[in-house]
Amino acid sequence: MKTSPRQKVLIVDDEPDIRELLEITLGRMKLDTLSARNVGEARTLLGKERFDLCLTDMRLPDGTGLELVQHIQLTHPHVPVAMITAYGSLDTAINALKAGAFDFLTKPVDLTRLRELVVSALRLSGAGDAANAIDRRLLGDSAPMRNLRKQIDKLARSQAPVYVSGESGSGKELVARLIHEQGPRSSQPFVPVNCGAIPSELMESEFFGHRKGSFSGAIEDKPGLFQAANGGTLFLDEVADLPLAMQVKLLRAIQEKAVRSIGGQQEAIIDVRILCATHRYLDAEVAAGRFRQDLYYRLNVIELRVPPLRERRDDIELLASHVLKRLAAVSGLPAAHLHPQALDALKRYRFPGNVRELENMLERAYTLCENKQIEASDLRLTDGNCSVETGLPDLTKIDNLEQYLENVERKLILQALEETRWNRTAAAQRLKLSFRSMRYRLKKLGLD
Repeated sequence: MKTSPRQKVLIVDDEPDIRELLEITLGRMKLDTLSARNVGEARTLLGKERFDLCLTDMRLPDGTGLELVQHIQLTHPHVPVAMITAYGSLDTAINALKAGAFDFLTKPVDLTRLRELVVSALRLSGAGDAANAIDRRLLGDSAPMRNLRKQIDKLARSQAPVYVSGESGSGKELVARLIHEQGPRSSQPFVPVNCGAIPSELMESEFFGHRKGSFSGAIEDKPGLFQAANGGTLFLDEVADLPLAMQVKLLRAIQEKAVRSIGGQQEAIIDVRILCATHRYLDAEVAAGRFRQDLYYRLNVIELRVPPLRERRDDIELLASHVLKRLAAVSGLPAAHLHPQALDALKRYRFPGNVRELENMLERAYTLCENKQIEASDLRLTDGNCSVETGLPDLTKIDNLEQYLENVERKLILQALEETRWNRTAAAQRLKLSFRSMRYRLKKLGLD
């Protein structure tokens, strides 16, 4: 009977005792190992053998583990790499994660943590065809979407915390879910939570759980969101809505990788990957004192921006067709078609609500249209709508150029303020202005 070959791990460390410890531990896990003492030897072995995982020290005689991570990303992107760093070298670990490392360990190596990391990393080889799954769920063939798919595929192979930024309705939760589903935690829970929807007095219980009798109404033990997501992914949507007191407790849970339920006597170790999102600008929230800077750096190890719909207008026709087919399937009626003028109107619209707004708009038009053809009028958009881009103005209608430009500037600033909930710092960033320049323009235009 033919047996499948054992998986192979490359160990890179210049300390013989560390190499021996790793070799013995992995050998007991029924894994084959090869060891290298430096970057040069590691590169030679990578050129000769096929590996399923690489464990590398940060400091090596002829270079750094970071260089090896970058080399493997370029030449053997299928091989996950875990970095071993000195205790407390958080900046080094974060740089490794940004470079593409799967995860990191600190010295002295905790063998339980090592075994968990290895098992998780080796699951990547059985994660399936990620690209096809992403293509089916994340529609669009524009350049921004092709780039987004590549980033999702790369981040799915990591354990780094990811901050998914983007406007409301752009698909941030779908992106977070795809990162989870294409990674080694796909068989474990994906737990999404809207931080703005939880009453502040219930937050600690919702996140960390409580024991029976710990407060009035606690009639039984209840696990929290961290316990529910143990082994999987916890997605914190609208994380900027967390009150400062809860931010402190969340930071500690992430740092210690442990939580204690309300009324509990002992902390429970948790293994959770954190993904978060918000439609706000987190750095602006930090600058305004509404979001802790230390928590920001813990969550924003890697930022993944989801493009708004107006930056990928080429995808609108495909998205609209998909939505209309889905509406027809749900209703059991024939599919509706977009009149060319209606499609043109959609492509000129700014879509402040992004894909979600497109879906709602088409659902309404599908219900109201005649003969299953959606006209431009069914979309309820007009050229006078400030969200429709109408091209260059008619020069014969411009009496005063200075006044016209001031009106355009006022409209753009008001739009940026509305889209950022009147956060001046965030609006200035969206317009690529310094805060000082933004204040000057607000005062000049009478908007201050």
